[in-house]
Amino acid sequence: MKIITQNKKALFDYAVLDTFEAGIALTGDEVKSLRSGMANLVGAFIVSHDGVLTMINSYIAPYSHAYTKGNDDQITKRTRALLMHRREIHRLIGEISRGGLTLIPLALYFNERGKVKVKVGLCKHKKSYERKEEMRERDIQRETRRELRGKYDY
Repeated sequence: MKIITQNKKALFDYAVLDTFEAGIALTGDEVKSLRSGMANLVGAFIVSHDGVLTMINSYIAPYSHAYTKGNDDQITKRTRALLMHRREIHRLIGEISRGGLTLIPLALYFNERGKVKVKVGLCKHKKSYERKEEMRERDIQRETRRELRGKYDY
């Protein structure tokens, strides 16, 4: 599994409750651009429309040797359909419709067979006090590791 890009900002802003793997409908030059690692998921999200999950606001750079028609921004930030089993789609739509939850793309990667996959997270937005508490806990763990590093070297 070769990771193309990760959405680290989403892991900071959202609490991930569950993760799923989905395929993505791409054009040939988009796949070539992804092989060179030219993608970004910051600000991307997933919505459902007529029983189809679509990823919005994800950036895939245009391939340098491809023939392109139209506006670059229109091509790079277009909506892309996600490919999942119908049961999974209906389950996710039910989870989202209850409220308070959203679907966020967490990572874009190539699987063992060379297909582009999206790691989708069922997320809940963190409150500001939750983020501060998480940062405080990380600082405490870092300080304890720093303290213990020099004490037990033999």
